[in-house]
Parts: sequence; structure tokens; C-alpha cells
Amino acid sequence: MLLGIDTGGTFTDFVFHDGKSTRIHKVLSTPSSPETAILQGIKELDLSRQGLRIIHGSTVATNAVLEGKGARVAYISNRGLKDVLTIGRQARRELYNLQPEAVPPPVAAELCLETGGRLSATGEIIEPLTDYDMEQLLQEINRLKPQAIAINLLFSYLDDRFEKQLADTMPDDIFVTRSSNILPEQKEYERGITTWLNAYVGPLMQGYLGHLATELAPAKLAVMRSSGQTCEAGQAGMEAVHLLLSGPAGGLSGIRYIGQLCNEPRLLTFDMGGTSTDVALIEDEIALTSQGCIGGYPVAVPMVNMHTIGAGGGSIARVDAGGALLVGPASAGADPGPACYGQGGKQPTITDANLVLGRLPRFTRLGGSMSLDFAAARQSLAGLMKPLGLSTVEDVAEGIIRVANEHMAQALRLISVQRGIDPREFVLGAFGGAGGLHMCALAAELGITKAIAPIHAGVLSALGMLVAPPGRQLSKTLGKIISECSHKSVVAVIDALAENARSSMLAEGADTRDLDYVPSVDLCYRGQAFTLNVPWEGLDKSEAAFHRQHEALYGHQLDSPVELVNVRLGVSGASLDLVLADFANTSAASDAEYSDVFAIDRPVPVWQRQQLGSGQSLDGPVIIMDAISTVYVDKNWCCRVDRAGNLLLEYDV
Repeated sequence: MLLGIDTGGTFTDFVFHDGKSTRIHKVLSTPSSPETAILQGIKELDLSRQGLRIIHGSTVATNAVLEGKGARVAYISNRGLKDVLTIGRQARRELYNLQPEAVPPPVAAELCLETGGRLSATGEIIEPLTDYDMEQLLQEINRLKPQAIAINLLFSYLDDRFEKQLADTMPDDIFVTRSSNILPEQKEYERGITTWLNAYVGPLMQGYLGHLATELAPAKLAVMRSSGQTCEAGQAGMEAVHLLLSGPAGGLSGIRYIGQLCNEPRLLTFDMGGTSTDVALIEDEIALTSQGCIGGYPVAVPMVNMHTIGAGGGSIARVDAGGALLVGPASAGADPGPACYGQGGKQPTITDANLVLGRLPRFTRLGGSMSLDFAAARQSLAGLMKPLGLSTVEDVAEGIIRVANEHMAQALRLISVQRGIDPREFVLGAFGGAGGLHMCALAAELGITKAIAPIHAGVLSALGMLVAPPGRQLSKTLGKIISECSHKSVVAVIDALAENARSSMLAEGADTRDLDYVPSVDLCYRGQAFTLNVPWEGLDKSEAAFHRQHEALYGHQLDSPVELVNVRLGVSGASLDLVLADFANTSAASDAEYSDVFAIDRPVPVWQRQQLGSGQSLDGPVIIMDAISTVYVDKNWCCRVDRAGNLLLEYDV
């Protein structure tokens, strides 16, 4: 028995699968205590915890970074290098601002410590780590009393002996992270920030996951990683930096699974929840990046390659000093939520606008139970009429939706057009509770003629956790000109990474007999600061693939020598062979209800998804609802229900 749980900013989602059937559920999130909503949902689902395996996607680590509520961390580096995290890359956030607001450093100066144990770029010892160094460090640690320690010594990815020696000497009650363990790669700043982030959120995640595992016992708890793979909760707490995109990674896993069911492997994905919208691109496999960014900090561990904007159902609309309408990134969240939730919210949001426009019918019950306050939604929008010079509340609502759609279209262009990819060659996969309300407008904006509104769209991230494989993403810097490397030396690094992954997964009780290994290499021209990742197919073939990819992206190749910077290995176990039951009409025969949709001159039919049957087709405009999501099929679009209950939309030219 499997239960996927995704904790979002507004709702906590549940998908339960017992091997035969699937049940879904939603409860409002409890941001100050995420486990409260989780325990409430399990109780309402009336699930036995005996024999239950839970896969959880959490925003706890992400929120700690964004809100600056992590642990007190002491940062240990070699002498002369304690200011690396403070100096950073000297990249200005506001290029033309001559008086930028000072940004506090990640680690306060008093918590940045220096010691010996310095290596050269080729691994020779320049300065040893002495007993005196260790004594001085321990005295400073005892004085500062940090909750966690981040150790980042120069070139430790070549030889980790000094980092291990330091870690073994630290007090047992302090969370310790080594850069040579969390990210054995070059680039001192990125490695240091990643190590610090792991230490910053590690104690919090260890405590949260440990407490949650105890509360959920005897159920077994696993966690979704930012790479779209899962691992057991105990290991996840030690590698907390791998959880920063835990929830969104579940959504990509879910929409990829749905795309495979629909025989559509090339997807532009669009996940619109209550607080934010995540967009990504899938070509057969979920794309990963090691150049991600959270809260302005570079995160160099592999994570799903997506772009996030502050535009969700709860995004607040306002008018700035110049009279322009702005939407987001501030959100009404779960408490009090949009005005239409009837929980005391007064500010206008995207959800209120959709309700006023009739695209979200007045009789909607969010999550299957929450009724909406139409009068409160209108009242919240009415306050913007005068500042915008508009005569009706509907015009205000239409303006809010147009602005929000443009934000989301720009995000989709960023991950497609700006990377040289034609979005018209892809299918738009829209999910999240609010995604189906905007999918037709966004598809039309990008020239896309096909879209998918998946079954269980409002809880797809939780569904994705059930079909995500256990796995690891490992790396090691080699840093040599490719002509100076031997095939044998690269294979030796790959084999070492594979053994590391096997032993780690075996310790969790995973079945390691049928692991899938995907090696790749990061290459660049000598002197370049950034790399391109290509599959490992041998030195010559990988180098040729790099030249082709460089030309495709930048329009040229160079005659410079090619450097093999990092060796990477993706390791995946077997994922659940989940089969969704055939979708059948589960509702007694009844006529459609109707909604008055703004700018359409006739009432628009509203169908409950369970009223429809597999193979049934509907022409827009039409609204299709279920307990957790709403799909607005615009005019000139037609919609067909497939075997699993997914809605396949196509533009009728």
C-alpha cells in the first residue's frame, strides 16, 4: 500500500494506491506545523499504517532557505579563504543601481573559521592539519555554539582526508557537512554555498523527518529528492540540500507518467498551485541541472530543471503608484487565503478573478468540500475599479487574468524559445488545482495546438511520488584536458561512483539487483567557466557530441582543447508499475449545469468529470470539474476523454 503526500503552500495533497485502485484527498496546509495537515489527511482517509509506505514531498527545506530560518552554521575553510561565501561571484543583482541595498552574507563573519590542511590544485599538501589547528577550532566551536558545521577545504574533492579528520573531531551533538561528501566538485564558491545550505537546513530536516517518521510509525517513510528520485527519510535528513525542490519534482514525475500513458513524450509542463507556478520541459526524460538557484543562492547538486514564478491561485493583485496592475508574487496562501475562501481574506487574487468571470463556477467546492463566497470575491475586486479606471468588476477580473497569463507565458518562453526550442512542437501539460483554468489561453499564446489536463491534476505531484524511482545523482571532478585522459581512468571514476550508490541504496534496503546506470560528463572548451553535459559514450564520441551541442546552443564551435570537468552518474532503481484503473462514468445520468462566463454570450455547460465516459468528446466552450481541479476549455478547442480519464485538448483550426 502506497501513499504519496505533497505539502504545498496552500494545500497538502494525498494519493493512496492499494495495488488496484487510487484514492485522492486534499486538506489545507498548516505551514507552521506541516505534519499536522499530514496526520489530519491520513486520519480522514482512514488508512491503516501497518504495511503502508509513504513517499513525501516537502517544502520545509525550501521555506527555511527563502525565509532565512535555518540553523546557526559555523563555516570552516582554509586560511585566507573564510570570506569566499561573502565575496561570492560579485554578480550585481541590480546592474545599474549605484547604491544597492546591502545583502547580508550567508554566514556572519564571526562564524567563519580558518584552519590548516590545504592542498594544491594537483592534490599535494601545502599546509598540514596540525593538532594545534584542531585544538583551536574546537575552542572556537565551543565558544560559538553553532547548531551545524559546514567544512569546505580547498581542493578537497581530490583528497578528503583533512575534511574527514575535521568532521571526526567535531562534537557529536552538532550536525556536520563535508563538501567532499555533499559535492566533490571544483568551484570553491558553489561548493561552499551548497555545503553551507546542507548544514543550514540539515538539522531542521532531520528533526522534522525524524518526528514525522515517529508519528507515522509503523508506516515506512521515504522522501522525494530534487532530482525526481526517492530515498529513505533517514538518509534524506543528512543530505537535506537535495530536498530543496522536493515537491515540484513530484509534479514533473507525475506529468511525465501521464505523458507516457497518452503517448506524448515531449511536454511543456505547467504546474499552477495556490502560491506559485512551475514550468519545465520534458523530452522523454526529466531534464536535470546542476546550475539551479534557490533564494538567490546557487545550488550545484542535480535538480529538476524548472523555472518558478510567483503566480498561483492565491497571488494578490494590486495597483502600483503609477497606476499599473500587478499580480503576485505575494500570495494569500492558505490562511486566510483568497477572499472567496470566506476565511477573512480581503485582497483580490487570481482565484477570485476566475470565480467572478465564471470560469470557476459559483457552486464549486474546492477540495470537494470548501464552498466559495462569490460576494466576497466581487467585493475584493471592486476596490481596484477606481484606481484602474474600469467600470465593472468583470473588467478588473479580466485584467488580472491577462496579466497573470502573460507572466506564465513569459516563463514558458524562457524554458523553450530562449533556449532555441520551438514550443509548437510540444504538448502543453497543465496541472495543479488552477492549471486547467489557464491552459487554453497559454497554449494559444505560444502557438501550441495540443494540451493535456491529466486525471488527478490537482494532486499530480503526490501521484508522481508513487511512480518516482529510488535513486542517486553522483559526481566527481576530474578537471583534465580530454586528450590527456584515458578511457580507463574515466571508467574507474564511474565504477567508484556506482559502488557508492549501490552501498548507499543497499543500506536503505533497496533492491540493487536491477539498478539503471546513466553516466555522463561535463565538458567545456579550455578557459570557459560553464560546461555542457553530454552522455558518456567514450572519449571521442562524447567530445564530438559536445561540439555539436555547443554549436546548436551558441551557433559556433571552437578549435580550443576540450576539458573534461566532471564525471556524473545517475542511478535509478525500479519504479512502481502503477496502472490507473480504466475511467468509467461513475455518476448517475444527469444534465450539465451551467455557468455564466464573462465575454461569452450564452451560458457555458459545466460537466463533472465523473459524468463523462472514456472516448467522449466535448467542444468548447465548456467547463469540466472534479473534486480537486477545474478545466476551462475555451471556444475553438475540443476535448476528448481517454481511457484513464485524462482530458486531451486540441485546437480546432
